[in-house]
Amino acid sequence: MKRNLFALAAAALISASGPVLAQDNAASPTAGMPGAPDTGRVKPGTYKADPNHTQVAWSVDHMGFSTLFGMFGQITGTLALDPAKPNDAKLEIEVPMSGLVVTSEKFSQHLRSAEILDVAKFPSATFRSTSIEVLGDKAKVTGDLTAHGVTKRVKLDAAFHGAGVNPMTKAETIGFSATARVKRSDFGLGYATPVVSDDVEMTIVAAFERQP
Repeated sequence: MKRNLFALAAAALISASGPVLAQDNAASPTAGMPGAPDTGRVKPGTYKADPNHTQVAWSVDHMGFSTLFGMFGQITGTLALDPAKPNDAKLEIEVPMSGLVVTSEKFSQHLRSAEILDVAKFPSATFRSTSIEVLGDKAKVTGDLTAHGVTKRVKLDAAFHGAGVNPMTKAETIGFSATARVKRSDFGLGYATPVVSDDVEMTIVAAFERQP
């Protein structure tokens, strides 16, 4: 009798888990999407950054009361890439300071002022890779970041997100995400330190379109 009860319980668990497992597979974040996390889709060539879908988000700790967030958009640049020689890839990015977005216009004006970013004098920031070390679908990207008239070496922890043909533009597109941490004071931007954290956490999402 006990053996029959165990068999019935096991059968019930299997039948109940079947639909759940199916739902989990169907819930794959890239299921049915044009792009997929398949490095085999990546072709050699020069890719241009899609300014409408490439963003740099940043955050700082404000006085220990809250975390403040902002974002830069309308980013341009190129990625030269050969999947057969991934460590030879070259990345160049330009970030217009005019692309700054925050949720308060008064705060935006303060950030753009000569007191902090001085956008009128320093209208853009640039990043140029000096070395790329690829480990599977992840990479360590080292390069020179120039901002506020200062150039410092910065390291990005990057990850391949997906590749495929964009159905809107018909362009072969690849996407990546990355994280980095920089110090404001390294770039002469140490306003209100230590009341506002010197460390800036950055999250980058980038889409690149292959050029003909």
